Amino acid sequence: MSEHVVDVSWSRGEYDFAYDSYNRDHEWRFDGGITVPGSANPKYLGNPGPVDPEEAFVAALSSCHMLTFLSIAARKRLVVDAYDDHAVGVMAPNAEGRLAITQVTLHPKIVWAGAEPDAETIEKIHHLSHQECFIANSVTTEITVAS
Repeated sequence: MSEHVVDVSWSRGEYDFAYDSYNRDHEWRFDGGITVPGSANPKYLGNPGPVDPEEAFVAALSSCHMLTFLSIAARKRLVVDAYDDHAVGVMAPNAEGRLAITQVTLHPKIVWAGAEPDAETIEKIHHLSHQECFIANSVTTEITVAS
């Protein structure tokens, strides 16, 4: 078992505290010393510059899948030169009628060193990556990999 800690901080500052005008900007501080500016999604009156929780959720799924994919490829001695993903999350009512990120589609583009493995091998690695990804195993969101 491992524990993962993030400090999230917000303060009202000079803003009033009415729903349509309070400041949604905040910070995420990670144990490695990195501070990430956060805010609500602009649809929910947030600042468009910082990362919003919905984007972070999609990024966490994409990052976990990628890192798991790279680990499996390395164990199979398949060398990856680059991996880029354009991950898309969809917010919609879930089975209980509450808004949730109900689907995330990954669109990985992989550059291999040397000959590219066949499509079946790549699909198997993606399948194993999904099964072994800690974040994917922690959520009920439907996750698909588009080719």
